[in-house]
Amino acid sequence: MTEDIAINCIAYYRVSTDKQGKSGLGLEAQQKAVEEFTQSKGWQIVGDYTEVESGKKKSRPKLAEAIIQAKRMKAKLVIAKLDRLARNVHFISGLMESNVDFIAVDMPTADRFILHVYAAMAEEEGRRISQRTKAALAAAKARGTELGKNGKVLAQKNKSDAHTFAENMSSIINGIKAEGYTSIRDITIKLNQRGIPSREGKKWYISTTHKLLTIMAI
Repeated sequence: MTEDIAINCIAYYRVSTDKQGKSGLGLEAQQKAVEEFTQSKGWQIVGDYTEVESGKKKSRPKLAEAIIQAKRMKAKLVIAKLDRLARNVHFISGLMESNVDFIAVDMPTADRFILHVYAAMAEEEGRRISQRTKAALAAAKARGTELGKNGKVLAQKNKSDAHTFAENMSSIINGIKAEGYTSIRDITIKLNQRGIPSREGKKWYISTTHKLLTIMAI
């Protein structure tokens, strides 16, 4: 069911690497999510911007352009996933202070408080991953392992294993969504209720479910 009031939207997409930007990997999924969401609302996309940038960097020239156009046209800024903006609480806060009306398709009903909490969780997850990686490399170095070569091999294997696990989980996740459970919290609850272990063989948490969905969207 569409809304009666026509709303203009500016779509913002972000891919992490130049390779993804050129191949469309990850970008097509974001575009599809935004298009389906806006169409269901009866909103019109009047502009779109694609950023090829690392999520850890704060410089986003395309996002700045998108915000300017959204303000000028009094349009909504629409993104596919909250983590496509940044895994940084201060960055999300800055976006809010810009007074642009924005919405994340994966969290359309989230208010400002929830967005802060969600961004904080994503930021903390990134910090913990970094800490675990540094600890593993330090331990390898202490054992006399040559980090340059072996560190890259281990990192690549871990990334490959994560994508393989995400592919194997895709049918389960899609099945849960088809039942009407689309929020990260609901999906987490359903995975635990069904006794499906995470990649580490443990129970699911919102942060691990979010990580899985992020990999599936790439």
